[in-house]
Amino acid sequence: MNIIITKDQAEMSREGAKIFLDVIRNDPYAVLGLATGTTPLGLYAQLAEDRRRNGTSYRNIRTVNLDEYIGLGAEDEQSYVYFMRHNLFRYLDIPLENTHLPNGKAEDLSAECARYNALLDTLPRTVQLLGIGSNGHIAFNEPGTPFGSETHVVTLAESTVRDNSRLFARQENVPRRALTMGLKNIMEAEKIVVLASGAGKANAVSSMVRGVVTEAVPASILQRHPNCTLIADKEAASLI
Repeated sequence: MNIIITKDQAEMSREGAKIFLDVIRNDPYAVLGLATGTTPLGLYAQLAEDRRRNGTSYRNIRTVNLDEYIGLGAEDEQSYVYFMRHNLFRYLDIPLENTHLPNGKAEDLSAECARYNALLDTLPRTVQLLGIGSNGHIAFNEPGTPFGSETHVVTLAESTVRDNSRLFARQENVPRRALTMGLKNIMEAEKIVVLASGAGKANAVSSMVRGVVTEAVPASILQRHPNCTLIADKEAASLI
C-alpha cells in the first residue's frame, strides 16, 4: 500500500485530487468510483475549481457510487444522489445519465442489488475513492462482511449511524439500512484511493495498514490490492 501523510485535511484533499485529475486528463472515458460523506468534500471542491479554471471536461466520464440509504431518493436532501449532484456534478459538464448510484427507493431490493452488480460489470472502475469508518468499514461494509461480498443490503452499525448523524438534524433521522457495493466489487477497481482525516480515524487506519487481514476490519482487505494509496493527515496517520 502506498502511503501519503499530509499536514492537514486540506492537503489531503489536494493530494487526492491530483490522482483523480491525472486519471481524468489521461483517460477522458475513465470510470470514477465515488464516495460520499464529509471526507471527500475537499477533493470534490478541487475538481470543481479545476473545471472552473482549466475547463477539464467530464463529457465522457462515467461515475459509480459506493452506496445509498434505503428509502431516500433524489428529492431527499440527505440522500447520496442529492449529495453528489449538489457537491460535485452540478459543477462539471458530466451528463447525469453518466452518473450511477444504487436506487434507495427500489421496491425490490434484491433485484436492485442484482441490477447494480450487472452495471458494475459493464463499468470497470479506473479509480475508486474510499473513506474509512471509525470501525474500519469501507462503503457500508460493516465488520464481519465477507470479503467475497457483492452489492447487498446492510443494517448499519450504531457507530456508523452515530458518525453519520452529523449530516442529519437528529441522530434518529439517520436511516438504519443501506445498499452498498460489496468488498469484492471494491477490489475490482484498477486503482484505489483511501482518504482519512482526524484522530478519530487513527485506530481504523492503523488496523487497515498494519493489522491482520480479517473480515473483522473490512478495510484490511485493501492490503491485498495491487494499487492502493492511502492519503491521511497526520492525525489519522498518528498510529502507523
